[in-house]
Amino acid sequence: MNLILCGMMGAGKTTIGIKVAEKTGRRWYDTDGLIVDKYGEIADIFEYYGEAHFRKLETEIVKELAKQDGLVISTGGGLVLLKENNVLLQENGKIVFLRAKFETLAQRLKVDGSRPLLQSSTESIRDRLARLLNERAPVYEHAADYIVDVDEKTPEQIADEIIALTGCNNQ
Repeated sequence: MNLILCGMMGAGKTTIGIKVAEKTGRRWYDTDGLIVDKYGEIADIFEYYGEAHFRKLETEIVKELAKQDGLVISTGGGLVLLKENNVLLQENGKIVFLRAKFETLAQRLKVDGSRPLLQSSTESIRDRLARLLNERAPVYEHAADYIVDVDEKTPEQIADEIIALTGCNNQ
């Protein structure tokens, strides 16, 4: 069984994924990192090919990962928005939604100019983030087998909570 982390950008999916993998001896993969390795920078993909193309690449990565077992997978913020991805991931895994409050996300992302979905000529970053959070939170909650609140917790505490909830303390 795989353990899949989903949530908004800035929720800590990468940091927590690494920590859970270290504690459980599982292999860790980051879908955004795999896309960069295979296809190039995410910002470039968005700029030259658009978000729809990027989402297709995410699905290709998910198809590859879903065939494996015993992984910790940190997903891109929009990956679980596509039902096909959820079906693939849930066939051999449990999805954990790392839920963060708006202010936590805003604080973590305020110095990060590399997020393509936060770039907009018509909205402030805070407005765009608030809109994305309002749109995505219900989808994350629906997709998730487990929900873990990450505000005011250390990565260590969050990882321990995920391991206890899921029973994934070993491969």
